Amino acid sequence: MKSKASGKYIKTTAGGEMVQAFVPNTLPPQLTAKELAALKEPLRNADAAIGKLRLAGEMIPSLDWFVYSFVRKEALLSSEIEGTQATLTDVLSYEQTGQTGSSGLEDLEEVTNYVRAINYAFDEQKSKNGLPISARLLDQCHLRLMQGVRGENKQPGEIRRSQVWIGGTRPGNAAFVPPPADKVRGLLGDLESYIHSNDDLPPILRVGAAHVQFETIHPYLDGNGRLGRMLIALLLDHWNLLSSPLLYLSVFLKAHQSVYYEMLDGVRAEGDWLGWFSFFLEGVEQTADDASKTACILYNQVSRDRKTLLAADSVTVSAIQLFEILPKTPVVSMPVVTKLLDTTKPTATKAIEILQQTDILSEVGSRKRDRIYKYERYLELLT
Repeated sequence: MKSKASGKYIKTTAGGEMVQAFVPNTLPPQLTAKELAALKEPLRNADAAIGKLRLAGEMIPSLDWFVYSFVRKEALLSSEIEGTQATLTDVLSYEQTGQTGSSGLEDLEEVTNYVRAINYAFDEQKSKNGLPISARLLDQCHLRLMQGVRGENKQPGEIRRSQVWIGGTRPGNAAFVPPPADKVRGLLGDLESYIHSNDDLPPILRVGAAHVQFETIHPYLDGNGRLGRMLIALLLDHWNLLSSPLLYLSVFLKAHQSVYYEMLDGVRAEGDWLGWFSFFLEGVEQTADDASKTACILYNQVSRDRKTLLAADSVTVSAIQLFEILPKTPVVSMPVVTKLLDTTKPTATKAIEILQQTDILSEVGSRKRDRIYKYERYLELLT
């Protein structure tokens, strides 16, 4: 459904060609009463799904387990959208042991950079003196996101100073040309003001609108997609929809990537905010439902495995202690276990052996030295 224009085109130069760059209007989006009425049911469904996820997070005794795993799963999928080829086991192994497994080092660094960036952002939001959601916070996230990887030569932590384009073989046939560089700082400032102002739109719609606005501004030379998806999680916390980072849309956006781009283009070309919000709310509902189910399934699996371990004749205190930290550290090595349990190598070895005998831990690969072990059933459910 066509609505009011969501911005304007202005002439600018990119790559030696004259092109039409799109400059979005400031938020909030303009929606008619009919469009708002059409969103009533999907909005109710999305809110209900978020409510269930919030309740699941409150009922689970060890929420840190799931936050740890969900953040890394999101980091993996968000980076995968941009072309990385890493596995969750390799990411967790790389974090704990520095071993790359079957994945390339650059791919693993991109994923772990995402983890560092989003953890930094949430720490800042939770800190009394931390940065609020702002251009400064996004700059700092971008700096961490691009550190030491393929985009490190693309001004990490800095707003772009040149015109960019998306798609096509050259600026003249690009799929989309974002605003000129001299407009970016002001547009980001307007977005920041919107995030910290009052609005009649329901918060979940404001999250969706802010995401589109960020992606349209395209403020950095690289990493905008990952930062834009990260912004969704931060805004869910900022507007008190979720107090823990459990909802991430990368699974949904990856599964419907072409539709996602069509919906963004629809907002820019036709002002079709209704189409975008309908798509976004569907994604929120599906993702929140999946996250709620996954959290419960993981918790039940841990409970069953705990009973199995406690019933084993060979169980030791160290084996129990190791098991209790596995959900937050589902890939371990001997040095890691020795450090986590603050114990000796023989004691750590015995704990690992017991968890292998009870089919809780399994060895990754067939190394003679520096062996790595994973909590296989947990990781299978997570992925």
